[in-house]
Amino acid sequence: MIKALLKTMRPRQWVKNVIVFFALVFDKQLFQLEPALRTLAGFALFSLISSAVYIFNDISDIDADRQHPEKKHRPLPSGELPVGVARVFGIFLVTIVFPSAWLLTPAFATVLAIYFLMMLAYSSRLKHIPILDVMILAAGFVLRVHSGVTLIEVERFSPWLYVITTLGALYLGFGKRRAELTLLVDGASSHRKVLEGYTIPLLDQFITIVSGTTIVAYSLYTFTAPNVPDNHAMMLTIPFVIYAIFRYLYLVQISQVTGSPEEIVLTDRPLQIAIALWGIVVMAVFYLS
Repeated sequence: MIKALLKTMRPRQWVKNVIVFFALVFDKQLFQLEPALRTLAGFALFSLISSAVYIFNDISDIDADRQHPEKKHRPLPSGELPVGVARVFGIFLVTIVFPSAWLLTPAFATVLAIYFLMMLAYSSRLKHIPILDVMILAAGFVLRVHSGVTLIEVERFSPWLYVITTLGALYLGFGKRRAELTLLVDGASSHRKVLEGYTIPLLDQFITIVSGTTIVAYSLYTFTAPNVPDNHAMMLTIPFVIYAIFRYLYLVQISQVTGSPEEIVLTDRPLQIAIALWGIVVMAVFYLS
């Protein structure tokens, strides 16, 4: 049962919460002990509250997941994990996370509360509304970034990063919906109601718009943001961002990869290399230039 609980918590999805570290990295405080420890604690708490959301979402979707070709193997729809146990454990996580978050900073606890309530609303109703469903998911990523800002005393964190995060999350969200349509084909709407409001051509248009806008926004950030070095060295990271965007699009449309964006990042080596090189160059630009 412990193994089933851990699986339902989706620890592989915690990779999303890495963006909590954006404020720490881009405000040049990565190697300062106290801000680093506070951000690490925030990352852990955000991961736990997101796990609670996954648990409650799986409870809500248990009947639909039993009809899904992949999700039916999850602990709750498969019967491996009793619903009552999952619900009690989800409540337990919530009761641990919020007092701990308040001890870090009340602002951080407030961001977590907004995220938690928003995702509960998403799980119960908003995920069935086309376009809004992806926008809610994007808002969750923005809250992750902002939570990192609330954990430390930020001096020069650029609002451009909120814009880029929003656009990037929309890109991944529409890509995920496209992958779901490809996987489920004619039975898509019976597995996820919101897919009735999407078609592959429509999603391709959304992806084209958002991907192009993301590249433009990121490029503008690299030489106009107040916290980047004056030598414009941050522009050296643009090719890695472009490659990562194109690579994900290639995987979704040509290779017909149907996993979630997080699963793709954790399994596709070229994408991992691009992200790693981007991170290395960012570190060199901010901390060595």
